[in-house]
Amino acid sequence: MSRTRGFPENGDLVVCTVTNVKNFGAFVTLDEYDDKEGFVHVRDVAAGWVKYIRDFIKENQKVVCKVLGVDPVKGHIDLSLKSVNEHQKRAKVQQWKNEKKAEKLVEIIAEKLSISVDTAYDDFVDSLLEEYETLYEVFENVAADPEEFREEYSGDWVETFIEVAVDNVTPPFVQIDGILELTSRAADGVERIRAALMKGLEVAEDSNIEITSVGSPRYRIVITADEYKDAEEIMKKVSAAAIDSIVAAGGEGSLKRETK
Repeated sequence: MSRTRGFPENGDLVVCTVTNVKNFGAFVTLDEYDDKEGFVHVRDVAAGWVKYIRDFIKENQKVVCKVLGVDPVKGHIDLSLKSVNEHQKRAKVQQWKNEKKAEKLVEIIAEKLSISVDTAYDDFVDSLLEEYETLYEVFENVAADPEEFREEYSGDWVETFIEVAVDNVTPPFVQIDGILELTSRAADGVERIRAALMKGLEVAEDSNIEITSVGSPRYRIVITADEYKDAEEIMKKVSAAAIDSIVAAGGEGSLKRETK
């Protein structure tokens, strides 16, 4: 069960379990909020007229809803199913799964330290959550840069936290790509294009970059980095070096961006 307490805010996306479906709407429990009960009116189940509500929602189904209104005094939470698109649903479900995994990792840490889970939250987890938006984000950042975590935090729990994070979480990364078009009418044009691509790889130094042909004169550049701004900077340097090289050799070059 999630350790989230209190009530969600209007506009929040929440993961719910459907408990009871009636003709006028569906009752659900909010998985992230101590199984508090919420209600989805039939008008908020789907766009358009809903003839048979069970065509859209069934008992025991996991759904993602948008919070329309909250009355903490009465304990009422009004929800909408139709206001959540597929992209939002996938993203929210993934976030929820990540948080569940993170909570399990805290349990592992507590067991290794021979303390209770509640003690773990009191001693260090709650303070970490003041610095990060989600618990899973804490583990991602620790897995990505253990040394920085050691510098910022101290205590008997730190090394165990790092060990569990590194063993169980893949550090986050971003990936961008673009199509580099290089042309040369010279007799040795192929060699000039190859030299231009090598110039691009040279300025990339130790960066994670891959250049592949997608049919002459088009070459796909894929950049993988920890941060989006770093990936963009690498893309700019690599493409500029390749284009400058081919232009200096009498050819032409351009970059067409794609996202991934």
